[in-house]
Order: sequence, then structure tokens, then C-alpha cells
Amino acid sequence: MWVSVSDGVSLKLTQKRRWGSVPQSPQLDQLTPWMTQWSHILRQPMGCDGFGDRVLRRLLNRRLLKWSVQWSVPLVCWPVWLGGAASPIAAQVTSSIAVTGPVTGPTWQAPPHPIEPMFRAPQLPDVAFSPNRRYGLEIRPSGPPSLAELAQPVLSLAGLTIEPRTNSSIGGRTYHPISVIDVASGRQRPIALPDQVELDHLRWSRDGRYLSATHRTDRGLELWVIDLEQAQARRLSNPILNAAAGSPCDWLPGDGGLVCRTIPTDRGAPPPRPSVPLGPLISEHDGQRSPTRTYTHLLKSSHDEALFAYYFQSAIERISLKGERSPLLDPDLYYNVMPSPDGNYLIADIIQRPFSYQVPIDRFARRFVLHDLNRRSSTLLASLPLAEGLSPRFDAVRSGRRSFGWRSDRAATLYWVEALDSGDPEQPAPWRDALYTLEADQPDRPPVELWRSPDRFDQAWWGHNHLALISDSWYGRRRTRLWQMDPSQPQQPPQLRVDRNSQDHYRDPGSPLLTPGPFGELVLRLAKDGTSIYLAGDGASPQGIYPFLDRWNLTTGQTDRLWQAADPYYETVVDLLDDEQQFITQRQSQQEPPNFLLHDRRSPTAIRPLTQYRDPMPQFAHVRKEVIRYQRADGVPLSATLYLPPNYKPEHDGPLPIVFWVYPEDYGDRSTAGQVTTSANLFSRPQGDSELFLLGLGYGVLDNPSLPIVGENGAEPNDTYIEQLIAGATAAVDYVVGRGLGDRDRLMVGGHSYGAFTVANLLAHTNLFKAGIARSGAYNRTLTPFGFQGEQRSYWQARETYTRLSPFTFADRINEPLLLIHGQSDANPGTYPIQSERLYDALRGLGGTARLVMLPYEDHGYASREATGHVLWEMARWCDRYIGTALVQQLRQNLQARDRVNLSPTHRSRP
Repeated sequence: MWVSVSDGVSLKLTQKRRWGSVPQSPQLDQLTPWMTQWSHILRQPMGCDGFGDRVLRRLLNRRLLKWSVQWSVPLVCWPVWLGGAASPIAAQVTSSIAVTGPVTGPTWQAPPHPIEPMFRAPQLPDVAFSPNRRYGLEIRPSGPPSLAELAQPVLSLAGLTIEPRTNSSIGGRTYHPISVIDVASGRQRPIALPDQVELDHLRWSRDGRYLSATHRTDRGLELWVIDLEQAQARRLSNPILNAAAGSPCDWLPGDGGLVCRTIPTDRGAPPPRPSVPLGPLISEHDGQRSPTRTYTHLLKSSHDEALFAYYFQSAIERISLKGERSPLLDPDLYYNVMPSPDGNYLIADIIQRPFSYQVPIDRFARRFVLHDLNRRSSTLLASLPLAEGLSPRFDAVRSGRRSFGWRSDRAATLYWVEALDSGDPEQPAPWRDALYTLEADQPDRPPVELWRSPDRFDQAWWGHNHLALISDSWYGRRRTRLWQMDPSQPQQPPQLRVDRNSQDHYRDPGSPLLTPGPFGELVLRLAKDGTSIYLAGDGASPQGIYPFLDRWNLTTGQTDRLWQAADPYYETVVDLLDDEQQFITQRQSQQEPPNFLLHDRRSPTAIRPLTQYRDPMPQFAHVRKEVIRYQRADGVPLSATLYLPPNYKPEHDGPLPIVFWVYPEDYGDRSTAGQVTTSANLFSRPQGDSELFLLGLGYGVLDNPSLPIVGENGAEPNDTYIEQLIAGATAAVDYVVGRGLGDRDRLMVGGHSYGAFTVANLLAHTNLFKAGIARSGAYNRTLTPFGFQGEQRSYWQARETYTRLSPFTFADRINEPLLLIHGQSDANPGTYPIQSERLYDALRGLGGTARLVMLPYEDHGYASREATGHVLWEMARWCDRYIGTALVQQLRQNLQARDRVNLSPTHRSRP
């Protein structure tokens, strides 16, 4: 972890004064204030540069430093790493080292009390239900990884992050322990797993009896299977799996076992890195337009290409439920392999050369091949060239056949989508996409066109030979539609069932419920009448979010509401069990954690709990939560979720320091910009580095206040981004201050990613906030010249907009303290770590007050226990320093006192 600080005042002094007098008796405690005073002109964000070294040599040559000491780092850097001598870290380290000892950098800090025990509280388990609805699976996350785990060697290749030790992608969650819930009886049985076995890549078998999983060992990735009926787990293979492209296995029907990507047996050792470069790194372009958004972790050299081919190559094998292995396809660069519903065919998606240094793997050249496993024959379905020149607009797709898959309602009918406009949304065209099907046993016959649209294909839901639903969308118009069609009559035009603004949550009809079809793949779930389907939706409305279950007759268009959640609960439908009478929901409220319930519509009061989880953080039970509604000055309705800390009494305590946690969103019109999309009935408990932990320290939190950026009448939203951002933030501030809840002089603004970008802009263009916290943001939009977030135009098409939106441009106006945090391994497009480093440099050079914290091995989101805990410590310290009050301290002490009572042996022994 690297920490740099700039307090503004000292920097301005160094610009006006020459060197001060050095203490004549240079004891460490005497030298510290002097070094702190001048550290601003010595330090750099990532340590010391050559100038700092020259200063140190100059001091030594003049015999100004006359004591015997062995430093592990250049002396002039230590005030940087310690956060300044006046900081708590510096005081701690300074008081603990001897003059002759080495100076070390800052150590990882734990969250302060009283939130530290909450931070370490176990998470609630995840629960999933089998496709046959007989079993529930309770899986408990193994917890965040340690920094030592993140520090394991990895390879960043073609947009992937591969762990060489296990030949698998990283970043997934692992689970241990695991239990099986019998839905009919409610009985729960633990699955016996060795202590060291943690499973990931979980996947149901088609009949729902089995669950496949992988286990990482020091030698590679093993395949495991869980028998839900017997509640037993066993290993099916040695560490042979190749998960560089993600989950390595897929189920075959019945007892056919699994199709898996495995490491070739004759692969040998990985290609060694040349000790001396074989030549320069050269890029050359032929003059064709190739706009590309900013990507990270791309290939950079011929050695990277060799490594990518080595770790990505796999063979395709069938692994039976007894662990028997049968080869299916020879080794190749398989990106994905999809077995047909009847298990007799495979569609292989294979990466081809030449590889690209400009785009990630999904833009590489690819070929799609249909394999007949019985006849041992192959048919080329498509060969796609490298897609480096794809437009950065969101409605752009690559030309040629794409989105291959199998119709889930038939034995072996494959489908794909093909762009009719060469994939270019800027090219005028009456039709954009077409959907085709082909029978796998007749690959030489012409494909059948089922559907075409003036918009882009999104998804297909297959029901049976006479029913399919297809959705399409167009981002530029914020439009989404749902079509009904008869696959057996492709000449008949499809019926338009839904046509709405994709951001209009109030008109969202919900998503279809699915059920295993004749081959075990999921198909549309039909009611008894054979013409109705079921929809489960969020139920967004001006009054709040109330999820529902509907029956929708596709012949008459009539919708019947079978069930809907009601206050004080937020409750969602998980699945139907039998003929719409019994169904499973997940229920929660502000005080009750999410639990799963079995309902019976024949007896609405007969509700049987399937799980009975308790609040993992009872300290938050007294947090007050409210969805507030207010208006922007131009009349756009806004909303936010307001949290008030435990023990806070507004009428007695008065206004409170509040942290605004922000993230704006683009809209195509104002009618949808102010819709309520969150529920006051959610059970909200913080995890990881959540800003809600600040409630435990006595601060209020205004979470996700609406900051709509609306583009209307042909204008792009970002053309008036700054004005709309200011208007939205001002409305939120005025609301909480007007209610007497917020102290106008004690407001902090924070955000992550695009929210961090927003934080810097609010500090540059307003005086609404006392300080800010910006995590993993992008601040100079010229570094993302071919689009960012919702912006589809390039820098050269909207030069003024890019400049005005960049807080880096206005760094001289950021006169409030800003805490910058960034993961050093950030792979998110556009948020390179240099974004935070350069904004810090600008603030330091301009006399601003800032602190830069770089987190080793962390990605765009922070994962390790050390990093997430330290981020909370930094945030708490920043809040205490700039908006803390006596009221905050009193609320914190009250919560600590309550915790001492709750955690006492007497209290724990109570029933």
C-alpha cells in the first residue's frame, strides 16, 4: 500500500520560502517536523523521484545529517508513506522505532470500533433451488481472500486474468460449508466436505439431482459432484480442468455426465520469458478507422501470445458420474463448448489467430464448428475475423453470425443471430438483426429465418414448437420490445406484446418463469390452459417497490395478478412448485434478514419457512431507513435512501454530519428519470467496504440520491452534465438540511468508479460539501477518448463535452480535501490507476489538500480482508477529520456501550 498526502498549506509555504534551518542536533524527534515541513517538494505519489534523491545527497554532502542510521528506504520518502508526521500512523510508527532502526511504510489498518466486529461478522448464506424444485442448496461464502492469496502470481492476457497454478480465471467466490434443503419436508442436511475443500463453478445437472463444482488445489482444478438425494460429495477427477475461459464443464442429459475442457496431457512446460527482448514492440495501422474503448490486461508481446495459447488451449472430454474420461475433441483454443439438449452434438466456439494487442478476447477472430458426436463429423458454421474496428457505440455488434445457441425445447436445433447492417448502428438500415435456425442433423440445408427486427436482438425464450418469445432493444432510443412468434410458421409476422422505454420501470411487465423442458433445458413455464405464462416482476411504482407474480394469457392479452408483496416486506417470487398453487419466495424487511418461505395460495396464512436466518449485525437494528422524495429545481422528481445512525434523535440531537454516496445515471427523457427504483423494506446490512459502515460511527448516509442526466430533444445527456449534476446535488442537500437532519457545514460526498468521477466534479463545481472520498475513478476523459459510461461519442466528436466533464481540467477549483483510493491492478476499462495518480499530482502541485492510497493487487472492486478493512479505516478517518463533531462521537460511544452489553457473557447466555 502506498500513501501520499498533500495538505495544501505547506505546499504554498514551500513556494514562497527557501530551505529552512536544519536542527543542529538532529535527533529523530527534532528532524520530523522539519522533514514534514519540506516533504511536499521531495515526495511523489509512488515514492521519491530523482529530485528527492538529489536533495538527500545534497544534505549528506553538506554534513547536515550527522547520525548513524540504516534506512530501508530513502529518508526523504518516509513522511509520504507515513501519511505526514502529524497523522496517527506517523505518530504510531515514529514512537515505535529506534533511531538506528529501519523506517517502514504504513501497515494495514483495521476498521475502527465499533464497526470492526461488524466488519468481521459472517455473511448470510446464499440459497439456490434445483431446476426440479425438490432441493434448495445453502452455500456459505468462504469469506474474502487474504492479500497473500491475491498476491499469488497471475497472468493478465487478452482481457483475462489467469492463475497459472490452477490454469483458471480468478475472481469467483468459493463456498464451504454446503447444505441441502428438502423443499417438501424442510429438512436440512449438511454435505460432508473435507475442511480444505472450497467449491466454485457450481452448476445444476439438467434433472436437478446433481451439482457439479470445482476445487482449486496447488496442482490444478479438480471436478467434484454433489448428489443432492444422498447429500454426498465426491471427487470425479484429478486436477485436469482448464478454466481459463470460465466454468470448465457443462452437463449432458440424463446420466451422460459432463462435457469439460481439460488440460492437454502432452502440454509440457510453459514458454519461458526471453532473458533479452527479441526485438522492439511495434504497432502499425493501415489507415482504417478502428475506434476502441480503453481496455486493460491486453496482449503486449509475442511472449504474451505464447502464454495465452499455452494456458488457453484445452481438449474436450466427457467425464462420467463414475469419473471415467472419454476424449471428444482434439486440443484447440476453445472459448466455449455447448452440448445440444439431446447430447448428440456440440457447438465449439474456437479462438483463431492472429491475436490482437488492441482488444480483448471476445473481439478475437473466432470460428464456430458443429460436431456430430455419433458420426464423428464436423461442419463449419461461421468464421469471424478479428473485430478491432467495431464502433464504440452501444448498439454496435460484430458482423457475421453471432450469439450461437440451442433451442431448449427441441432435441438439436441450433440458432444464431446475424446483423443485417454489418453491425454498424450509424449505417442507415431498415432491419438490424435477423434470427436463424438450423437442424443439426441437416447442416447442409439452408437456415430458416425466424425473425428480423429494426433493433438489436437481446434474448429468446423457447416454449414449444408453436411458441417463442424474443426481446430486442436499441440503446440510442432507450427502447425495448417483446415479440411472440410461432417457430413452426416463420412466414407469419410476430406479434408485438410489449413496447416500452427500457428505463421505464413502472411499465416493466416482469420476466417469464421457466421450467425444465423435455430434454432438461429450461423452457417457458405454461399454465394449465396451455396459452398462459407466468411473469415475476419488481413491481416498481411511485409508492415503492412491491414484487409480484402474474399469469399472462398470450391469446387474450389478459393479465391476472396471483400475488404481490405488501408492507412491511420486500418479497420476491423465486419459483412455482405446482400449478401455481405453491410457490417459494424470499422475504425480508428492514429488521428481518432475507429468508425463504413456502406459500400455498389455497391457504394464504399457511406459510412455511424454509430457512430461519438471524440478523448477523444486530447493532444495525436501530438504524432508521427511509426512501425520501423531493424535486429538482426544474421539476424532475428525485428520490434517495436516507439512513440515520443508531440512537440518533433529530428532535433532541439536531443536525447531523451526513455522507452522500453518489452515482449518476443517463436518461433519454425526464418522464423516467425520477422513478422510484428502491424499496424502503430492504434488509440493509453493510459488507466489504460499504459506506453504510459509517452509520456505526455516528454519521448519516444518503445513499444513491437521484442524479439523473437527461438528454432530450436530440441533445446528448452529457452536454448539460455539469448543470444537471449541480441541480440534483443541490436538491438533495436542500432536502436533508431543510428537514433539520443534515448539517450544511458538515456534509461529505463519496463514490466509487463513475461515482468517484462525480465526487471530483461536485467538489470542482460546487461548495456543497466539506470534503470528498473518490474510489477507483476516472478524472481525465481525454484518457478515454472513444467513449465512457453512457457517452457514445468520441473525444473528437464532442471535444468541449469531454473537456468540461473532466474534473482534472478544473483541479484548481477543488478547494476541499479529497481522499483518493485506487486498486493498483484495476482492470476496468477507463479507470486506470494513473487516473487517480495524476489527479493527486495536479492537486498537490496546485496546493490542494489530498491523500492518495494505492492498494496492491486490488482490482476495480476491493476484495482482500486487508484492503477492505483499510479502506474503511481511511474513510472513517477522513470523515472524522473533516466533518466529525461531538454529536458523532457521542453516538459512537453509545453504540459501543450497547455492544459491550450485547456481547457480555450474561447477555449471550439468555435464550
